[in-house]
Amino acid sequence: METAIESAAAIAGEDFSRVAMTEEAAELLRLLWQRHGPLMFHQSGGCCDGSSPMCFPDGDFKTGDSDILLGVFTLPDADGGPLGTLDFWMSREQFEYWKHTKLTIDVVPGRGSGFSVEAPEGKRFLIRSEIIEFPTE
Repeated sequence: METAIESAAAIAGEDFSRVAMTEEAAELLRLLWQRHGPLMFHQSGGCCDGSSPMCFPDGDFKTGDSDILLGVFTLPDADGGPLGTLDFWMSREQFEYWKHTKLTIDVVPGRGSGFSVEAPEGKRFLIRSEIIEFPTE
């Protein structure tokens, strides 16, 4: 699996990426951006489809104190210029389990949750994780 885009750090005091995405995920996101406008991800860690990253029009999922912003992507357009930014949020409870992992957003054939904007496309986003040592001070 080759990552195409790394997120910018979003957690105070960190200067490294916790989230990346594959080129296939970026291609699907460009298509969805054209249809829905700016987008965001939320990873709840719930059961079933709740454990998949959910993609929403930006602001349609209300985040709060129970969520943490893990990364901010600058999504490129088809020509490599900036299309816009895309936030990746996770529930704080889920972050406690995954805080030692690097997450990569990927896309596979299949139908995901009806709440995530990619559902009608016959594809679904998923998270691939890798346990890694993050830099410490």
